[in-house]
Amino acid sequence: MKKKVFETIIGGEKLIAEFSPLATQTNGSVLVRHGETVVLANTVMSKKPNEDATYFPLKVDYEERMYAAGRIPGSRFLRREARPSEEAILVSRFIDRSIRPLFDQRMRYDIQVVVMTLSVDKKNDPDMAAMFGATLALAASDIPWGGPVGTVRVAKNGQGFIINPTYEERETADYELIVSGKENKINMIEGKSKGATERTMLDGIEHASREIGKLVEFQKHIVSEIGKEKQIPQIHKIPKELESLFTKTITPRVEEIFAEPRDKKIFYELVEDIRSEWEKGALTAFPDTPNDVISDMFESALDKTTHNTILQKRKRPDGRATDEIRTIYAEAGILPRTHGSGLFFRGDTHILSVATLGSPSDEQLIDTIGVKTSKRFMHHYNFPPFSVGEIKAMHGPGRREIGHGVLAEKALETVIPSKESFPYAIRIVSETLSSNGSSSMGSVCAGSLALMDAGIPISEPVAGVAMGLVMNTKGEHCVLTDIQGPEDHYGDMDCKIAGTRNHVTAMQMDVKIEGVAIEILEETFIQAKHARETILDDMLKALPAPRETLSPHAPRILKVVINVDKIGDVIGPGGKTINRIVEETGAKIDIEQDGTIYVFSEKKESAEKAAEKIRQLTREFSAGEVCEGKVTRIFQFGAMVEIGPNREGLVHISELAPYRVEKVTDIVNIGDAVTVKVIGIDELGRINLSIKALNSPANKNENRFHKDNKTHVAGSREKSRREFSK
Repeated sequence: MKKKVFETIIGGEKLIAEFSPLATQTNGSVLVRHGETVVLANTVMSKKPNEDATYFPLKVDYEERMYAAGRIPGSRFLRREARPSEEAILVSRFIDRSIRPLFDQRMRYDIQVVVMTLSVDKKNDPDMAAMFGATLALAASDIPWGGPVGTVRVAKNGQGFIINPTYEERETADYELIVSGKENKINMIEGKSKGATERTMLDGIEHASREIGKLVEFQKHIVSEIGKEKQIPQIHKIPKELESLFTKTITPRVEEIFAEPRDKKIFYELVEDIRSEWEKGALTAFPDTPNDVISDMFESALDKTTHNTILQKRKRPDGRATDEIRTIYAEAGILPRTHGSGLFFRGDTHILSVATLGSPSDEQLIDTIGVKTSKRFMHHYNFPPFSVGEIKAMHGPGRREIGHGVLAEKALETVIPSKESFPYAIRIVSETLSSNGSSSMGSVCAGSLALMDAGIPISEPVAGVAMGLVMNTKGEHCVLTDIQGPEDHYGDMDCKIAGTRNHVTAMQMDVKIEGVAIEILEETFIQAKHARETILDDMLKALPAPRETLSPHAPRILKVVINVDKIGDVIGPGGKTINRIVEETGAKIDIEQDGTIYVFSEKKESAEKAAEKIRQLTREFSAGEVCEGKVTRIFQFGAMVEIGPNREGLVHISELAPYRVEKVTDIVNIGDAVTVKVIGIDELGRINLSIKALNSPANKNENRFHKDNKTHVAGSREKSRREFSK
C-alpha cells in the first residue's frame, strides 16, 4: 500500500498526516496521528445537486469508537456504540462552525465530513486531530472549498501559554480556548475560563493565531503536492430579467421595512408577506427558475439591506443604538416548591431557569473515549418550538440544545462552590419560553438567579450577552451589542461572552464570513464588558446575593469524615450495616474512597440520625476515655462490654472491682449496663476496659458501686455491693 506522509510539530508534539488508499471511494481522506492518538477524516460530495435543498446541505459527524481506547462499550444488553456522546456532538459542532463559512452558500450539493477515532492515547485529545483532519481532507479533495483552516487549543497557566495541552495540563489551566481561523483572521472560538480578563483572553487568541498560521501553511504545502483539482460546482445563475424585476418591485419594499423601527412580530410578518408575493410572482413570470434561486434572491436582499442600514445609518431593525441593550426584567423565587428559580427577560427572549440540589451520587458520570470522570454541576437547555411560535415534534435535545446548554454550563461552573464546602450535586434546567436571539446568554443570567435563589453560595453572579457584527467588502464594520433575530440571521458574527463583573468565564464565536481580525475581537470584548456590567446591575436588583439559607424544600447533606479503615464497618458484610441505617433513618448515604461520607435526606432530622449512627460505628476510642456500655458475653476470665455499634472491649476479672473477684457473675451479668474506662488498646486494636479504675484515688469521691448508683452496674450481686461498701 503506497503512502504519502507529511510531518510537522505543533505544540511540541509531532503531527503526522498520512494519505493512503484506506478509503478509496471518498472525495478526500487522511489519517492523522497526534502522538498515539489517531483519527481518520473523510469527506464526500454528492455527484449532483440536491434539487430539494433550500440551503447549503453540509453534514459533519465526529464518531467515537470505543476500541480506540481499548474498551468495550454499552451495557450487557447492547455492546456497541449507540447515540453520540455529548462530547462527540460538541466536536461535530466545532468542525462544522470552522469549515461552513468557507463554502459557497449557494451550493446545493450534499457534503458530508465524517471523522472516526481509531486510537486514543489519553494524553492528546482527539478533537484537535479531528479538526485538523477534517480541514485537510477537504483541502486536498476535489470539493470546492475556501480553506484550509487551522485549529489549536490554547491554555494559559502560571508559566505561560500551552498549545494543544494535555488533559492534565488543562485541569490546572486558568483558561482554555479552541481557536480556528486562517490568514490572521479568526472564524471560530469556544472556551471557558476560571476568571481571566478580556486582555488575557485576547493574548491567548493572538498566540493561537500564530500557531494557526503554521498549520495553514503546512496544509497548503500538502495540497500543492497531492491536492486534487477542484470541481466547478453547478450554481444556478440569476436571469437578468428576473434580477431587474426584483430590483424594480421588491428592493424598495424591503428597504421600506428597515426605514423605521419594527417589533419582531411585525417585522417578520412584513417580510413574509413580501417574500410570498415575490415567490409567487417570480414563479409565474419565470416558471423554469429553480425555487432556491428565487428564495436566495430575497434572502440576499434582506442581508444587504441589513448591512447597509446599520453601516450607513447606524440604525438597527428595532431602532436601538449599536451598543444598546434591550429592556431587561429579572425575578427570582417564582416557583414555590423548587429549590431555586430565576426568570430573565431581555426583549422578547424569556428564560426560566430552575435549580435542583441532589446528593453526591446524583453526579453525572462522564465516560468518553478520552477520559472517565464525573461532574457535579450540570446545566441543561431546552428550546421548545412554541418559543418561536412554531409547531414541531419534540424528540429531546438536538445538537443546538446540547451546545447551548454546555456553553451556559461553562459560564456558570467557575462560580460554583467546591465540593468540600458545598457537597451537593447541582442541576439547572433553562427553559426557553420565548426566543428572539441570545437565549443561551439569557440562560446564563436566569441560571445565576436560580443558583442564588436556591441559597447556593456562588462566588459571584454571572451574566452573558451575544455580540454581533456587520461588515462590508471595504472592511467597514460595526459591532452590535445584544443581537436579536434579524441581526443574528443576516449579520456576520455571533460572539457570545459570559462572565462576572471583572472576568470572562466562557465564550463562543462563529461567523458567516471568512473570519474577523483580532482588532475587531478586542472591540467586541470591550463593548461586551460594558453590556455585562449593565445586565448584572439589573439582575442584582431582583436578588442582590445568594439567600442565606437553603430552600426549605431542598434536601440536607451532612458530612462525616472517618478513617479509611473504617469504611468496611459502615458498609458491613454484604452491605448489611449501611442498608440497615438507610432503612431505619430514611437517609441516603454516599461513601467516598477517602473516607468522606455524605448523609443526604429530605429531612434534617433523618440526616442527623444517620450521621450519628455512622459516628458511633466508626468512633475511635483512646486510653483514659470513659464510656457507657452493655455486657454482651461472660467468660471465666472476664466480661465483654459493647461500648459502640459492633465495638466490644474486655473487662478482665481483675478489673471488675478493687478487691479479688471469685466469679465474674458475682459482679456483672449479660445485659447489665455499665460504665467503663478504656485502659489500653493493643497493636491489634483490641480494647481493654476497667470498672475498677473508676474507683481509683482520682475518683475516690465517686462511689460508683453504691447500690443507689444504677449507671455502673444495673443488676450486680447484692453481696458484692455489701462487700464493697465495707
